[in-house]
Amino acid sequence: MPGLDRRLGPLDGAAVVASNVIGSGIFLLPAVVSQLTPHPWWMIGAWAAGGALAFAGAMAYAELAALRPRAGGEYVYLREAFGPLPAFLTGWTSFVAGFSGAIAVGAVGFAAYLGRLLPAAGDTRPWAVVPLGVVTLSVSPQAVVALAVIGVLTAVHLIGLGPGRVVQNLLAATKVALLVAFVAVGFTLGDGSSAHFSEAGGAVSGASWLLALLPVMFAYSGWNAASYLAEEIRDPGRNVPLALGLGTACVVVIYVLLNLLYVYALPVTEFAAAGGNMAGGNMADGVAERLFGPGAAAPVAAASAVMIAASLSAMVFAGPRVYYAMARDRQFFSAAAAVHPRFRTPAAAIAAQSAWAGLLVLTGTFRQLVDYTAFAVVLFAGVAVAALFVLRYRAPDARRPFRAWGYPAAPFVFVLTSAALVINAIWRNPGPSLAGAALIAAGIPIYFLIRPGGLRGS
Repeated sequence: MPGLDRRLGPLDGAAVVASNVIGSGIFLLPAVVSQLTPHPWWMIGAWAAGGALAFAGAMAYAELAALRPRAGGEYVYLREAFGPLPAFLTGWTSFVAGFSGAIAVGAVGFAAYLGRLLPAAGDTRPWAVVPLGVVTLSVSPQAVVALAVIGVLTAVHLIGLGPGRVVQNLLAATKVALLVAFVAVGFTLGDGSSAHFSEAGGAVSGASWLLALLPVMFAYSGWNAASYLAEEIRDPGRNVPLALGLGTACVVVIYVLLNLLYVYALPVTEFAAAGGNMAGGNMADGVAERLFGPGAAAPVAAASAVMIAASLSAMVFAGPRVYYAMARDRQFFSAAAAVHPRFRTPAAAIAAQSAWAGLLVLTGTFRQLVDYTAFAVVLFAGVAVAALFVLRYRAPDARRPFRAWGYPAAPFVFVLTSAALVINAIWRNPGPSLAGAALIAAGIPIYFLIRPGGLRGS
């Protein structure tokens, strides 16, 4: 049976990281953060601190990926440290909601932004409605556009690392260039004011500043994307850490610069009070309108569509490597372990993820799934970083091409912060969090059915 092809370099991995992280979080969550830290420099400091935590997590994953350079990311690390069931549950959650649900959300968002330029693309009026028991399929122009973008990116990443890498790198470079240009032009030509940096809306307590780190860390999630591709990256002991470090550092710089621009455009009190609902919920929309006037709407919509496409491409690329790794370990349906003999990609896993994401688009259930399982992304990342301590203890003399910077303090702080995020999510949103926990727990009987002796391979 053919295996995956090691053809990716560190810049390819960094491009996947940058595309995967930079999404709606940086455009929606600064308003939430500013409500907790109504002082411009304390708010910006929270984004810098969150970036430092994300970098600490990336360095922990870098050691784990160099130690176990296999496809699958945290699935591999949880299996090594805590056994097959916890590992299966992280993969199960990724398939049901983590990647597939996020792809559905992004595809519908892409259609909505395209609809600002071509109104027919964003039309939500259904052409057909098909009841299917507890769910209903709704086919609208917006859904068709969303399915089309998923289909195109699926085809690109299915037909080989070569085309997939070119498209991913091009989209990632365009995304980063657009954001850098937005910052540069905003500061040089935009109608903002440096006086906003000295306008505070109130005092900031230590407790509120720490609480602000929670939404910040959600916005940084995805920094681990290159670890899913470790089996396809050349010289993984060197290049996976380099990809994770470069990609995460790039994101941190962009996030801090964007928040500086937001404050330059608007006083903290103004966009905090807006609650993220200005101009349809996207902070970049409102900031662009304030800096450049109403004429900025169309260019921002076009840029947003391109940036969403980059994120979609990264998720279509990375996610299937988890299910491939699970199937190879006999913890998922055996077809997902197949590698296309010509293209050397996990074709069945790619197709399965996109098919499920497409079904979520048609049923409209993706937002609930993503809301329910948002805390699980942080939960499993925190558990994966905790695996670093377990594997250091169990195999102290194992060859480690890379050792996590700041060990043990940096990964320990990351694990504590992840635990705080999960507890906060359960405390503040017990309904969705319990629904998410139930969805994760639903994977337990699936695990026993799929494992050898169950229904695996059916």
